[in-house]
Amino acid sequence: MLLTYGFLFVRILFYGLLPHQELVMKTLQIVFLAGLLAIGLACGYSNHTTTPAQPGTIPTIAQLVPTNANAGTAFTLTVNGSNFASGAAVNFNGAAQTTMHVSANQLTAAIPGTADTKSGTVPVTVTNPGTPGGQYGGGTLPETSAAMNFTIN
Repeated sequence: MLLTYGFLFVRILFYGLLPHQELVMKTLQIVFLAGLLAIGLACGYSNHTTTPAQPGTIPTIAQLVPTNANAGTAFTLTVNGSNFASGAAVNFNGAAQTTMHVSANQLTAAIPGTADTKSGTVPVTVTNPGTPGGQYGGGTLPETSAAMNFTIN
């Protein structure tokens, strides 16, 4: 069959097409292009939908140690609870602090003296980071715990 098409190509090259052969060639071109289009769509070159990120794991705070501190003093805050992911951040009065992940049940955070300058209560929360998705989306969203109040004297 390949020899037949090769012979036809040589004949066309030297002698030109006969009128009915032009119609056949145009039809072959259309069929060939339609086949390429179908293969391109079937092989993943079409538009893919993305999967939205799923809810992440919500951390829970059970205890803060210490429960209070004097205004203007730096201290280390230990947060005990559950579901703390690696990379979780302690938020003190709404601002993320330098946090060390001890375990899934404990985090420590360095609270600078500038973060607690006025007496009163401030909220403490923990935020688990989201995880990235793949080529077509997915992953998880960041999740933040309910707040627990910390007292500044």
